[in-house]
Amino acid sequence: MKIDDVSLTIFAWNDIPATVYHQGATAAAGSNLGLLRIHTDAGLEGHAFLGSASNPASMDGPQLIRSLKPMLMGRDPLERERIHAGMRLINRAVSYRTIGAVDTALWDLAGKIAGLPVHALMGTYRTSIPAYASSQVLPEVAAYVDQAQAFKAAGWQAYKIHPPRDPDHDIRVCQAVRKAVGDDYRLMLDSTWSYDYTDALRVGKAIQDLGYYWFEDPLSDEDIYGYVKLRQKLDIPIMATEYPAGGLDTYPIWLTEKATDYLRGDIPNKGGLTTMLKTAHLAEAFGMKYEVHHSGNSLNNRANLHLCMALRNTTMWEVLLPDGAHKYGMVKDLEIDADGLMHAPTEPGLGGEIDFELIARKTEAVLR
Repeated sequence: MKIDDVSLTIFAWNDIPATVYHQGATAAAGSNLGLLRIHTDAGLEGHAFLGSASNPASMDGPQLIRSLKPMLMGRDPLERERIHAGMRLINRAVSYRTIGAVDTALWDLAGKIAGLPVHALMGTYRTSIPAYASSQVLPEVAAYVDQAQAFKAAGWQAYKIHPPRDPDHDIRVCQAVRKAVGDDYRLMLDSTWSYDYTDALRVGKAIQDLGYYWFEDPLSDEDIYGYVKLRQKLDIPIMATEYPAGGLDTYPIWLTEKATDYLRGDIPNKGGLTTMLKTAHLAEAFGMKYEVHHSGNSLNNRANLHLCMALRNTTMWEVLLPDGAHKYGMVKDLEIDADGLMHAPTEPGLGGEIDFELIARKTEAVLR
């Protein structure tokens, strides 16, 4: 079996709610996604979405076709490791977002060839996982309280705060939410690289006393020295490594310097499921958790779910809010059950039903 065609259909994504998570990560009112199709001479096709509300596919699509398509044509689609290694060799010419899209489509295709869901190819460990709601930045303390209470009432098993990024205000948000949901409900704080060491230590001690589950990205990614000091001073687990774009080789310094308690990764920043699976096993070797980061679009997040089903050392599946800024292009998107669980897909490949009719109506360009 050989790859005989690669194409990217750019389709419009309109009416995205205005959403902020951190400086420079604002979802605009309009964006576009790319439906990547990797077709074989046996008639099977692997799919992935390229892009997100904040990173339009039209920005990265041309480099995928120009630089990665020639590497794929005529190749055996099951040579995924060889293909991934080759793509990483030219990571100065193409984004990790494009590498991640190709890798995800190849996993989807491999599952369809085998007649198995992707998590079964990796080795299924579980068939369900708790989901947590991950907030946008909200305008006031009361809005966080209301949102956390609503998700708790709906059965969700945890809630993560993206705060306003002012240390004093952030502590007030964390205190108010803890008081509202009770001492036994799982809460996390993702400060999105917003503090210096002194403020990070102050916020960390406050949420440690409040029983928060983890403290995520308090310092800039470059401040490994600060992370080492912070980890020495705090008992609450610290989670870093989400954002540096790159492969497996971006992680060792965090381990050798003992700068984080958990490892983290996603499809667009790390170049796909292949890197993430390796990183999760690396974390396991060090007795660490690997928590999967939201990956920007509906097919990426379905791929994340497959990965979580194959990992021993992950605890929850992230759902970034609001839905309108992340769910698009599927006939029916993933939903949690009444117990706050997401269940393993059972269809071959990634599964799910892509909304080809919507994509046809919204097509802006087809890149070949």
